[in-house]
Amino acid sequence: MKRIEHIGIAVKDLKSGNDIYTSLLGKAPYKMEEVESEGVLTSFFQVGESKIELLQATKEDSAIAKYIDKKGEGIHHIAFEVDDIYAAMEDMKAKGFRVLNEQPKKGADNKLVCFIHPKSANGVLVELCQSIK
Repeated sequence: MKRIEHIGIAVKDLKSGNDIYTSLLGKAPYKMEEVESEGVLTSFFQVGESKIELLQATKEDSAIAKYIDKKGEGIHHIAFEVDDIYAAMEDMKAKGFRVLNEQPKKGADNKLVCFIHPKSANGVLVELCQSIK
């Protein structure tokens, strides 16, 4: 793993979340994007080499909607950048981590992504992401 790529934060309302983080970080999000397949609207803030990703559910049955219903707003996941997501997934499986995707999927911000189950990582949902070239 190369670095922390971003920290994902679940929010009920993206506009309100953007206002809060714009005030906190002193700059507006550089990108907003809908990932229809995941039922989520995202915005990204650059913070040094890493990013903050805010996630608002667009569907009642999406993972983010379920997360907010169960746990409320807050940190949803931590994402690590990898050079080769396929190799990273095999490495995680070989080390005994429970990988939630059989194949990486297209995520926000031009990334291929997969997730590691929180029960494999001390209760933290871990995302692996590789930039699509």
